[in-house]
Amino acid sequence: MSIETTLPVLKPADFASDQDVRWCPGCGDYSILAQMKKMLPTLGLPRENIVFISGIGCSSRFPYYMNTYGMHSIHGRAPAVATGLKSCRPDLQVWVITGDGDGLSIGGNHLMHCIRRNVDLNIVLFNNRIYGLTKGQYSPTSPLGKKTKSTPMGAIDNPLHPLSIAIGCEATFVARSVDTNIRHLSTTLKRAADHRGTAFVEVYQNCNVFNDKAWEYATNRESKADTTLELEHGRPLIFGKDRNKGIRLNGLDPEVVELGKGITEDDLLFHDERSPEPSLAYLLSRMRHEDGFPEPIGVFRSVDAPRYDSSINEQAKEATRVNGVGDLEALFHSGETWEVT
Repeated sequence: MSIETTLPVLKPADFASDQDVRWCPGCGDYSILAQMKKMLPTLGLPRENIVFISGIGCSSRFPYYMNTYGMHSIHGRAPAVATGLKSCRPDLQVWVITGDGDGLSIGGNHLMHCIRRNVDLNIVLFNNRIYGLTKGQYSPTSPLGKKTKSTPMGAIDNPLHPLSIAIGCEATFVARSVDTNIRHLSTTLKRAADHRGTAFVEVYQNCNVFNDKAWEYATNRESKADTTLELEHGRPLIFGKDRNKGIRLNGLDPEVVELGKGITEDDLLFHDERSPEPSLAYLLSRMRHEDGFPEPIGVFRSVDAPRYDSSINEQAKEATRVNGVGDLEALFHSGETWEVT
């Protein structure tokens, strides 16, 4: 008698839950959800081995819409919950779904420590540069001068840049995509899923109700070839409708140059996502449209490093080998104890 061990072939529809999707019509979240459902069947994992954990915000409704295990957790604390789960169940694939408000305000500390520990999980940060769920207040990524319900005279806070923070924490995988670039988004999510360690993906996501067209320069068909730059490992940084512009280093500073006027591809900066030194990846994360640069999309960094969840389990095994299996009752009664009468 043989036992069938082949996993059933799953389709995108198999990852859709029975819940009505309740985002505003036209929200960029729909695209991210759709590409996630399309990508997951390619991993060959059973649904019971996949978990989505979120905090609070529009993006954090994500676990309801996935036919997997999931948890809608506490504001900003999804990375902490996910760390605990992955440490106890290293066999699971764990995703953290967060937003620029949830992940970078109240959750900034948890996000930072999860990344620096290199926990083997995937973090997808939806960045729409606004608080959507609470109806349009400015967020940690809102640009200077942004007028919102909570900043009627314009935001005076310097905005945070998610990828710069992640690379500053020496994240082992850092990437960016755009909600409307569905093929690129699906490929980026697949790269993140295949990475061992913390994979951090920022998605430029449009809130068409409270911050419409925040990323228009990166999504408009007429402009995006000149305002974005798709990173390719081992390739020079070239962009533009005619592929005639590039990025080179002038000392330690990047500059835009035009090819064909005494400048060749060999003069340009070549992308190396596997470099152990994160400085060039950080430099790319600082390139801003408002400063006259194209904004890179794709994988900024992808390197190997020790993982927190693996290390903590190895330490536990070694402690058990040396000291034997623990006895909780004996531990409670060890050391200096006293009896209250």
